[in-house]
Amino acid sequence: MARATASPKDSSWKITEEYHIDEDVGFALPNPQEELPAEYNAWMAIAENLPALIETGQLRAEVEKLPLLSIDDLQGHKLQRLARLVLGYITMAYVWNQRDGDVSKILPRNIAIPYCKLSEKLGLPPILLYADCVLANWKKKDPNGPMTYENMDILFSFPGGDCGKGFFLVSLLVEIAAASAIKVIPIIFSAVQHQDQDTLQQALLDVAASLKKALEVFHQIHEHVDPELFFNVLRIYLSGWKGNPQLSEGLLYEGVWDSPRKFAGGSAAQSSIFQCFDVLLGIQQSTGGESAAEFLQEMRTYMPPAHRDFLRSVESGPSVREFVLGKGDADLQEAYDACVKALVSLRNYHLQIVTKYIVIPAHRKAEENNKSEEPSGLENKGTGGTDLMNFLKTVRNTTEKSLLKEG
Repeated sequence: MARATASPKDSSWKITEEYHIDEDVGFALPNPQEELPAEYNAWMAIAENLPALIETGQLRAEVEKLPLLSIDDLQGHKLQRLARLVLGYITMAYVWNQRDGDVSKILPRNIAIPYCKLSEKLGLPPILLYADCVLANWKKKDPNGPMTYENMDILFSFPGGDCGKGFFLVSLLVEIAAASAIKVIPIIFSAVQHQDQDTLQQALLDVAASLKKALEVFHQIHEHVDPELFFNVLRIYLSGWKGNPQLSEGLLYEGVWDSPRKFAGGSAAQSSIFQCFDVLLGIQQSTGGESAAEFLQEMRTYMPPAHRDFLRSVESGPSVREFVLGKGDADLQEAYDACVKALVSLRNYHLQIVTKYIVIPAHRKAEENNKSEEPSGLENKGTGGTDLMNFLKTVRNTTEKSLLKEG
């Protein structure tokens, strides 16, 4: 991956093409490709019919019949991302199948080999990630129409009706709403370099406004995602094989590695958006607890390499927090705190969503099974394999402690 020549310590620093960040959709893949070359029709036929194949019990047999295809004809970033999305969906469906505990511990070589080769080429682990099912899994119904839920759809679905569409598209729309804040980062760094307090203050207020807009968009999840379907159906297909007792050894990628490998499932922690603003604002998540900090660092390895490079580049920039503290200007501090408060609000809301979509259904399921004990660790874990509530509370609390003014 080519690196941008300028550093944020230079006033000429820009968000260049090397970072794979789009002017309009931010970290999302702009206008993802929807068709693979004809020789990959067998992959597409399964991916496009996953729910029916799973529910009729045909999925695994159909996957096992697939020919072993070369990835040589998958040229170009968008085509490779589409193929990875297709193979990721097939992999999750093959492993979890009908969600009845009949878990496959081996991924057949005819999927494992091309999937691992393609993943290596793209610098990503061979498992369905946020970068796949959210950032590269969308299209407009009317190409000339707006980027709204009503005018958008996902490319592939798991069982659970429109639950997946709701979950993935609302997550995408949150990313897009926050995209305008990413564009402000070079202005912020330049303002710090030039000691330009007025420009910095306005830029910080622009970031805060974008993050507030992202929170408004996040509210759409209640309209489009059913908690029971999410918990009992979609969540299972997004689960990984790291920290998962159902695949305690990991998954064996046949024909690739001699022993099983452990990878975390797709998680919102794999979104570059929020780590990006933590870094920009100097919010030190490492102070909030070792496990949370370690998990966030690990999740960076599940982001596209260009986005990882961008986070590192922002980290190397001048300290916005130190500049604001050093100036001692009340209005500037208020603008900085507006950004922090917007992040706190997003994280508080995320905690509410997790309670509604994971914690409450987990308790309900335990009651239905006539269990008096607490839900199992697995049920309270996120798809990324972490203890979700503790992790999110730690990150939220650390963010809140970064406010410059009390109250």
